[in-house]
Amino acid sequence: MNDIANPLRHGLQGDRTGDACAVVIFGASGDLTRRKLMPALYNLSVSRVLPGSFAVVGVARRKKEDAAFAAEMKEGVAKYSRRKVDPALWDDFERSISYVCGDFNVQKTYEDLRAHLQKLDGERGTRENRLFYLAVPPSEFGPILQGLREAKLVSEKASPWTRVVIEKPFGHDLASAEALNDTVAAVFRESQVFRIDHYLGKETVQNLLVFRFANSMFEPLWSREHVDHVQITVAEEIGVEGRGKFYEQTGVTKDIVENHLMQLLCLTAMEPPISLSADAVRDEKVKVLRSLRPMERRTVGECVVRGQYGRGFVRADEVPGYREEPDVAKDSTVETYVALKVNVDNWRWGGVPFYVRAGKRLARRVTEIAVQFKGVPHPLFQSPDGGITPNVLALRIQPDEGIAVRFTSKEPGQHTILRDVAMDFRYGAAFGSNTPEAYERLLLDAMRGEATLFTRRDEVEEQWAFMDHVFDAWQAAGNVPPPMYSAGSWGPDAADDLLAKDGRRWRKP
Repeated sequence: MNDIANPLRHGLQGDRTGDACAVVIFGASGDLTRRKLMPALYNLSVSRVLPGSFAVVGVARRKKEDAAFAAEMKEGVAKYSRRKVDPALWDDFERSISYVCGDFNVQKTYEDLRAHLQKLDGERGTRENRLFYLAVPPSEFGPILQGLREAKLVSEKASPWTRVVIEKPFGHDLASAEALNDTVAAVFRESQVFRIDHYLGKETVQNLLVFRFANSMFEPLWSREHVDHVQITVAEEIGVEGRGKFYEQTGVTKDIVENHLMQLLCLTAMEPPISLSADAVRDEKVKVLRSLRPMERRTVGECVVRGQYGRGFVRADEVPGYREEPDVAKDSTVETYVALKVNVDNWRWGGVPFYVRAGKRLARRVTEIAVQFKGVPHPLFQSPDGGITPNVLALRIQPDEGIAVRFTSKEPGQHTILRDVAMDFRYGAAFGSNTPEAYERLLLDAMRGEATLFTRRDEVEEQWAFMDHVFDAWQAAGNVPPPMYSAGSWGPDAADDLLAKDGRRWRKP
């Protein structure tokens, strides 16, 4: 019988369902799997975008049966999923869950995994497509990749395909990032590697490209002719939340600035790509990174401010200082706040500073990109304080995703009294509050082989090349203790001075 075209599919967008595959999570007993990965996969299943031929395999050292692993994952989904667990839907999803116990340093683990995956190919129809997710520390990458290669679980063929998803932190400096990239490249081609930065999966971050390149009223203003400066803020109310040992090794600069914040800067400053293909978009981001003015030892002190939170009050609750947190040294010199003045030396942004900051235990949780435009050339009107507030375009990434434009208006009445007003677009109000989580989009894209929202090798290395100048200057200065700031504030006073000497001030989100 001849195939008959379905008229109901006319006009629909391309199929967003992932390819038939098995998702293998190394480090499945960790917190990331329970909090993010399994809830994301469950929600993809509920949204009916997972392929019918699908399996998820947890791999970890702890001994447990499939049923016990599935029960643990159900608890995680019930606690962290954006949707409540539907018993009928969970029963269907649970059939795809299985578990393999083994040590990552023992080759038998990978032989057992290969046999298990071959069994799933027959039972679940996964067609030998494999997505390996390394939810483990970087020290585990080498043994896992070597084990996969020796067990012949990696293929360079386009079909069936093999891909690997790698979590941050991707190295701790340029040399370690290059070494880690070499380790990965010895087993996988670059097109098979998906380095994940969950910020790129957030709706507002994705919408930044649409906002810039699909609206003719904004893109002409997006340059040095009209923009005075740009502020990018990643602020958190929480402290290190029991991750003192991790933070003592990274600090906020390696935890947030080197990856999340640099990616936001790239998307804000990049040129229009020639297409929306993964490499076209990532090519433009790399150009931004290569345009960053390198920090010199003598200029780091002028362009970078560090800080460490002390005791204070957050939402009226007294909280301990960083050095009082578990697993933190009493004389720690690790920064929990950093602010930088970054210059993008290219034709579009020459002379426009980018002020970026990230911190723990700040006044409120907010991530936003604020573009402040230049003032009017000749002020015809006077506001009560004697000046006109410059227009600001703010893109809120969390917690209340949206876009706001601040401009000056006249108050009703016989007198010309000026007031700042805002037009505020909120995703929750426009599209509903139950929007997909970042990991849902990223996992689905990895299953589809769509790499636009993942970082490429040269991106990672260019980010570290820029940040290494900062770390080098701090080390040369003897890693002196950073100035303290009170928990619940907006950071150390020196951060205000960073902008004040340029005649500017931080925006209060």
